[in-house]
Amino acid sequence: MSAEWKPAAESLATDLRAVFRDRFLSLVAYGPQLEGDATAPLTCLALVTSLTVDDLHACAKHAPRWARAHVATPLILPEHEFRRSLDAFPLEYGEIIRAHARVVGNNPFDGIAIAREDLRRACETQIKSHLVHLREGYIESGGSPGAVAELVAASAPAFTALLRNVARLNGVTTSDRTDATRQGARGAGLPEHVVDDVAALEQKPGHAGVDAARLFPDYLAAIEQLARAVDAWHPLDSPRAESRGSLGANLSDSLRSLGAAD
Repeated sequence: MSAEWKPAAESLATDLRAVFRDRFLSLVAYGPQLEGDATAPLTCLALVTSLTVDDLHACAKHAPRWARAHVATPLILPEHEFRRSLDAFPLEYGEIIRAHARVVGNNPFDGIAIAREDLRRACETQIKSHLVHLREGYIESGGSPGAVAELVAASAPAFTALLRNVARLNGVTTSDRTDATRQGARGAGLPEHVVDDVAALEQKPGHAGVDAARLFPDYLAAIEQLARAVDAWHPLDSPRAESRGSLGANLSDSLRSLGAAD
C-alpha cells in the first residue's frame, strides 16, 4: 500500500480539525488510491460527534482546494449515525472496513461488525440489479459488438466489487483487492477465465487484449450463477445450512439438484 496519499490526507485532517475542533473524532482513508490507482481521487471517512449546517458551510469553503489536491469530498458522519446505519449500507461500509488506513484518531471500526444477513441481502440486491442492467443494456445495444463491448467494460468495476462483497459474505478478510476479488469468485464457483478477463477490462478498458463483446454470454452466465449462489446462501448457524456456510457448498448442491431434475 503506497504512502503517497498521506500528505493530502493529513492536510484534510488539519482542515477538518479547524472546522470541528474537539468534535472531530477520527479520519480514515480508503479506496482505489490506497490500493495503487494513482489516478483516483483520495477518498476518506471522517467521524465527528455532531454535524450542523454551519459545519457544512465551513467545509464548503475548503472544497475547491480539496478538489485541486485531488481529494474527494470526504464522507463526514456523526459517529452515532455511522454505527446505526451499518445495516443500511453494509456493502459500502464493508468495503471501507476491508481496506483502509487510519489517518488520525482512533480506529472507528474497532468493536463493530456488519451482520452477515444484512450483507447477504445487500449482495443479492446488488447482484440482481447488475443482472437486470446487463440484460437491458444488451437489448438497448441492438446487438452491436461495439456497444456490447462498451457495456461489458463499463460494468467491470461493479462486477469485481460484487465479488469482493461475496468474499466478505464468506468470511474472507483480506485487504488485498485482487485476492478478495478472486476469493469471491472461487467461493461462488465462477469460471476463472471470465473473472480474469473482466478484471482486465476494469484495469485497462479497451486495451486489455480481451474481446469484450464475445465475452458477454459467459459474463452474463457468471452473474446468473453468482445470483443463484447468493440466493441460496445460509449462515453456518442456520438450520437450513446443514453445516454449510459457503457459497461454493450451496452452489454445488443447487447444481446437483438441477442435474437430478434433468
